[in-house]
Amino acid sequence: MLHRVRVAPVSLDTYRDAVPAEQVAELEDLGRRLHGLRVAHINATPYGGGVSELLRSSVALECGLGLTVDWLVISGDSRFFEVTKALHNGLQGAPFVVTADLEETYVLNNRANAAALPGEYDVIIVHDPQPAALRAFSSLPTTRWVWRCHIDTAEPHPTAEQFLLRWLDGYDTLVFTMAEFVVPALRGRPIELFAPGIDPLSPKNLPVPPSLCKRVVSWHGVDTQRPLLLQVSRFDPWKDPFGVIRVFRIAREHIPGLQLALLGSMALDDPEAWRLYEQLRAEAERESDLFIGTNLTGVSFVEVNAFQRSASVVIQKSLREGFGLVVSEALWKETPVVAGRSGGITLQMEDGVGGYLVDPRDEDSFARHVVALIQDRALARTLGRLGRQRVRERFLITRYVRDELRVLARLVGQDC
Repeated sequence: MLHRVRVAPVSLDTYRDAVPAEQVAELEDLGRRLHGLRVAHINATPYGGGVSELLRSSVALECGLGLTVDWLVISGDSRFFEVTKALHNGLQGAPFVVTADLEETYVLNNRANAAALPGEYDVIIVHDPQPAALRAFSSLPTTRWVWRCHIDTAEPHPTAEQFLLRWLDGYDTLVFTMAEFVVPALRGRPIELFAPGIDPLSPKNLPVPPSLCKRVVSWHGVDTQRPLLLQVSRFDPWKDPFGVIRVFRIAREHIPGLQLALLGSMALDDPEAWRLYEQLRAEAERESDLFIGTNLTGVSFVEVNAFQRSASVVIQKSLREGFGLVVSEALWKETPVVAGRSGGITLQMEDGVGGYLVDPRDEDSFARHVVALIQDRALARTLGRLGRQRVRERFLITRYVRDELRVLARLVGQDC
């Protein structure tokens, strides 16, 4: 039931020119102390969304540091992923009802995956609610268990919260992105707090020549002579893509010729995304300057990179947001961002550093800031440079792996 994702080790040396020197030095030390440690990361999908991108880079670097690390992906039937998406939404505040069928589906799929777990790991890190029950159904007496929550659980629906809490007993450590995400019932437990980070050497973030960026976005039908507004995200109601379209239409009244691109990816664990994608595609049929692109329509990581570098402004209109790697990705490219003041976005940006933070439901304010940045390109460049520096200091993959290895060192008694 579990599938191993192949990831080639990446040497820390490849990051020396891109990241702060102190992060490199600490990772070298952690690598020496944890050399040979056997670790498994377990999540619900090998592609689509921030967690899979984070694991592809962090597992590669951890292997390059000398740890023995596997990335395992659970299996599940279609009903299981409907259930876990409902649970995900419930943990972010949407209504959630537990039925006998729902509970049985969740338990049976987690139990089957737990039965397939190899027993040779020192630490198992379980990511998000889909596989959270693995710990309850596994009997590995010497293994340490970590549950890593990547979503915004600041205001969960009470039923979803109670359902999740049942499965977190037995974990040695719980990791959240922000203190605000720790539900009150867990606050006496061992908790760690640290944010994700982007990989500056991934295809999504490597330098791309302006001429190639121009060629890529024009190949997809975008007019490079006109301004472009961009949102990159999973097709998820919490990212409010129809709200983005409304902002675009308000802004276009002041910026004639403005274009909008909504880029996203499909994931195995998100059946809701397919329905939303079809609705957005229908909207694009009626709007000549609206482009909807996914990995289904040939949009690769390199092409997302080119779009982020070519956009006049990146928007992130998340109503709830665990972190939102795409914000740091845009800032790394010195592209200014107008984002909702929600969840992990507020870690990445300050108002006036990288762009602007606004009430996520205030579409007039979104549009006003988008228009200001398109009309004042000198301001846009200044904010973009400030944003890149903030990301370099705080939100690169080397800092994320350092924080994760610090947790592992404490768990196995190698903390100094």
